[in-house]
Amino acid sequence: MKRPRRRPPAIIRRWLARTPPPAVLAVGYLTLIGLGGLLLMLPPMARAPVSLSDALFTATSAVTVTGLAVVDTELVYTFWGQLVIAALIQMGGLGLMTFAVMIWSALGLPLGIMQGNYLREDLNQTSYVKLTRLVWTILRIVLMAEVAGAMLLCLSFMPHHGLGPGLWHAIFHSISAFNNAGFSTFSPGLTAYALDPIVNTVIPALFIAGGIGYVVVADLFRRPFWRGWSLHTRMMMIGTAVLIVVGVAMTAILEWNNPRTLAQYDSVTARLTVAWFQGVTTRTAGFNSTDIAGLHDSTSLMYMILMVIGAGPTSTAGGLKVTTIFVMLLATWAFLRRRTEVAGFGRAIPLGDVLKVMALMSIASGVILIAIFLLLLSHDGEFIDIAFEVTSAFGTVGLSRAYTTELSDFGRAVIMVVMFLGRVGPLTLGFFLATRMMPRVRYPAGQVHLG
Repeated sequence: MKRPRRRPPAIIRRWLARTPPPAVLAVGYLTLIGLGGLLLMLPPMARAPVSLSDALFTATSAVTVTGLAVVDTELVYTFWGQLVIAALIQMGGLGLMTFAVMIWSALGLPLGIMQGNYLREDLNQTSYVKLTRLVWTILRIVLMAEVAGAMLLCLSFMPHHGLGPGLWHAIFHSISAFNNAGFSTFSPGLTAYALDPIVNTVIPALFIAGGIGYVVVADLFRRPFWRGWSLHTRMMMIGTAVLIVVGVAMTAILEWNNPRTLAQYDSVTARLTVAWFQGVTTRTAGFNSTDIAGLHDSTSLMYMILMVIGAGPTSTAGGLKVTTIFVMLLATWAFLRRRTEVAGFGRAIPLGDVLKVMALMSIASGVILIAIFLLLLSHDGEFIDIAFEVTSAFGTVGLSRAYTTELSDFGRAVIMVVMFLGRVGPLTLGFFLATRMMPRVRYPAGQVHLG
């Protein structure tokens, strides 16, 4: 006899029915952060007492897959504390849309028309059946990628740390890398493995695969090359390739003679290896194989741009997303060519998507500038360090010019809010923008002088 599916209490059902799905997800994430923070304060989790501020900041950074840390993950947290951090990273890295399907399924609630339409649009599917299948495909991709990554990283970590610790370091870094979190169980990050061929191959492969998005990964395996790819996949693959080349090349050019970064290595191969790793990790993951505080200001500014751009939608990374910037560039090109339609690769881009891009960029700019202003009001420090910290938080990257530990309680609160908005905000805004409403009143056209 089949068991009836358990339904949530009536008060929860009424609240879910009245509350917009983005608000439900935001509350869910806040709840996860709160629970994670409380867990990290328990005695078995740390070698010394952890304050509420430290625990909440770490939990926020883990759930938003950022990687900024106010305490040393290796020295402060025990294995159990690191395990909690890894679990928070994994749950946060699944993504809001996948998390939504899992929540609705676990509560025994069917997807509503509004929720389902946005989920289908965001995951590039045409039916609810395919949407459900994609969710399980995502889980399989995550499992296979992280297991394979951990097995390969064992080859580098076990010889240095032993069987048990080496295995744990490999598992933690595989989870952190695929979810673009940037957390490391090594105090200096991956600087000790700056020239290790396995680390320089596996870690970037994991965060690039996690950063291009599950829809793109599914397209690459199921559809023929190029002609079978969707417009989204084409934009993501071209945009990702260009940003990788630009990031690596500019890192090598700008830092080649910097004694604190690339110039500390004598061989050309070693410098190019470090430039490769740091050039690709900056946009999404936040691992470091060199001293980020030692970067030239010009390199830091370039990294800030890359961090704001981020990776792909429906991925484990943050930022404005590559497709957002791609559509903005196409719209600019259409304006310069005096065209009334925005198009790319033989496909028209709806006006609603162009307006969504404009809204996302406006809100992102406002969040970043306000956060920088608040930190400048309350902190003494170099402008580049503060701007870099805020940008890294919004892009959920996790790189820092050694400024995270200098933050006051107010500064931590600002960065926590920016991390949360960087991970939750754009997708939440996208939900509301995806709900189309026909205007009841049409107004006559007016003339505005621009530029």
